[in-house]
Amino acid sequence: MHSAISSKDKEYIWHPFTSLVGSEPALPIIRAEGVYLYTEDERKILDGIASWWVNLHGHSHPKIAEAIYKQALTLEHIIFAGFTHKPATELAERLLAILPKNQKKVFYSDDGSTSCEVALKMALQYWYNQGIKKHKIIALEGAYHGDTFGAMSVGSRNPFNAPFQEKLFDVEFLPFPTCYQVGCCGGVRHSEKCVSVGQTIQKMEALAATGEIAAFIYEPLVQGAAGMRMYSVEILDKLLEIAKKHNILCIADEVMTGFGRTGKLFASEYCTHKPDMMCLSKGITGGFMALGATTCTEEVISVFRSPESSKTFYHGHSFTANPIACAAALASMDLLIHKDCIKAINQLEQSHIRFESKIAKHKAIKNVRSIGTILAIELKNNEESSYFNSIGKEVYQFFLEKDILLRPLGNIVYIMPPYVILEDELQRIYHAIEELLNQLV
Repeated sequence: MHSAISSKDKEYIWHPFTSLVGSEPALPIIRAEGVYLYTEDERKILDGIASWWVNLHGHSHPKIAEAIYKQALTLEHIIFAGFTHKPATELAERLLAILPKNQKKVFYSDDGSTSCEVALKMALQYWYNQGIKKHKIIALEGAYHGDTFGAMSVGSRNPFNAPFQEKLFDVEFLPFPTCYQVGCCGGVRHSEKCVSVGQTIQKMEALAATGEIAAFIYEPLVQGAAGMRMYSVEILDKLLEIAKKHNILCIADEVMTGFGRTGKLFASEYCTHKPDMMCLSKGITGGFMALGATTCTEEVISVFRSPESSKTFYHGHSFTANPIACAAALASMDLLIHKDCIKAINQLEQSHIRFESKIAKHKAIKNVRSIGTILAIELKNNEESSYFNSIGKEVYQFFLEKDILLRPLGNIVYIMPPYVILEDELQRIYHAIEELLNQLV
């Protein structure tokens, strides 16, 4: 029997990434606390993916909720052109304090996709303002940077964006470097479909040498939507070195990897060479509010400092730097840098490593990999590894029947929980995964 929520949902709502035919009804959630989601019919579902990777400190965290409440009573929103406010200025100051030291300015937007749009437009106008014709972008094969048009353009060409192909601008894609070490195609951890790192680096060098490349955009160390594909610090550093040598702006899309997901506050911290721009969202508010931010260096901002109106960066959003969202982000940051959160991230990382070692040779597994709080398991079947692998729906239902939310990327099962998850809760997810694996052989 359908509830009032379910009935109205079916009649009025169009859900993201969901077919209008043949999809299971959306589950009505009436409240959430910690790592649990509570349904209308009293089910208690363990959130193993942090509700699309956004929730860091657990649902309905009282500190963030209180910050939102207090801010809403004071200033709910104000146009950010010509005005400013304390939550935005304080958040910018605190972000720049924990980001790589070359980051000097913060431009606010609404979400991850728009933060990437801002970076791409900023990079292209950087050259335009100098009268230099550099208009090409380099990205990695399999990339996902969002669903707005610029973000789609620098993302993988696939059925998601097939209807819009003719409207996307041309991008140069590098082969994804699945090896974990430069010059290694037989390392301890590498994909069966390992692409020669040499090919990736050679193409980067050839493209960079043309003098036509404006920017290189990348998801540092982990490609999320592509299936939690991971690549090494050494390889990324080499690509960044080439870009820096040829005066190419480097854009780190840290929307998913930021705020502790890879074990450090930002994945870019692992690299010697730092990005010129960084895109932030998802975990920035602890999963409470929509907020995006793009940061950049003084060198980038310098070419926009001009009395000429044509050199102004004409970009904005109605809810730019929303005070309530900024207040939520400040509260989330307090929790993030606290010793208890840092300890929880380290413990989660070690638990993943132990479980990875335990299941690595299982016959149902093609590959297992982890970094920081992210664990990904590539299941074997007769289909190609991709988001569209048919096993994904079956696996999703398998876990949901056990009141565990894991949303596979095709045949890639991954865990990326809120940092407050307890060890016994994590073990519950591991045990369910082992049960699945044993059923698949």
